[in-house]
Amino acid sequence: MTARDSLAAKRGRLAMRSRILHAIRLFFVERGFLEVQTPVRTPAPAPEDHIDAVRSEGWYLQTSPELYMKRLLAVGYEQIFQIAPVFRKGERGRRHHPEFTLLEWYRRGEGVEALMQDCEDLLQHVCRYVDRFPRFSYGEQILSVCPPWDRWTVRSAFQKWAGWDPLTAYEADRFNEYLVTHVEPHLGFPRPAFLCDYPPQEAALARLAQRGEFLVAERFELYWAGVELANGFAELTDRQEQERRFRETLTRRGRQGRDVYPWPHRFLESLDFLDSAAGIALGVDRLVMLLTHAPTLDDVTAFPPDHEP
Repeated sequence: MTARDSLAAKRGRLAMRSRILHAIRLFFVERGFLEVQTPVRTPAPAPEDHIDAVRSEGWYLQTSPELYMKRLLAVGYEQIFQIAPVFRKGERGRRHHPEFTLLEWYRRGEGVEALMQDCEDLLQHVCRYVDRFPRFSYGEQILSVCPPWDRWTVRSAFQKWAGWDPLTAYEADRFNEYLVTHVEPHLGFPRPAFLCDYPPQEAALARLAQRGEFLVAERFELYWAGVELANGFAELTDRQEQERRFRETLTRRGRQGRDVYPWPHRFLESLDFLDSAAGIALGVDRLVMLLTHAPTLDDVTAFPPDHEP
């Protein structure tokens, strides 16, 4: 491909990106969601084991707008969404950028089933809007957005493709390695698929539920063509339980020599006013990558993260 051809391809993908963003906004506004904008910098990011925040003059760039958006739910907002830049330290690869665009939406008083239906409706709406309905080519694959979408529990997916059960023999490093290498490559062909009911150890901010003899996190991830697109869960609103999890996470981070973030007092106090809610984050850049046949995230952003000034 010549430089001119490459530039034309990038221009076409950026034009498609604009249409996809417009379609996303139309979808939520037409369904009564309020678009919100919350601070990009925060004094206290959510403590998580596998995500590191970028420092910014004593504060941090947001890894997600989650804590601020749940504070809005706690004061009475019912359905909200946001398309925001987020930042995560050390993430750079074909499907990872240290700065990327995240779509998050939340429903007060709802659970994961409502979010899963949102996902089906949203992707069908977007695909119709950008002429990718009901099917389109992605590399050598023909992908379809039409239901029914597969639903896998973590337990059944790991037993089928990884050969072990993470609910009875959980190991954090092994779980994350096998998820990426053995399970994810099989998910979402040709239609998107949900991976549900995560081990309780994989539930930093998610509510727990009993499924037969097992306690699981009410969490799911959305995959398409082996690509993780979204992570959603029923929100943990028990303040004491959330404080316990945060303390444990911060202790582990300190032992590993990583940043130990300030205590998010205002967020935790807000949980006293939030009975139930569900929320989800979807990677906009990855969705654009799929719908434009792009090989990497670099191909669907105006400038790569390591661009020259």
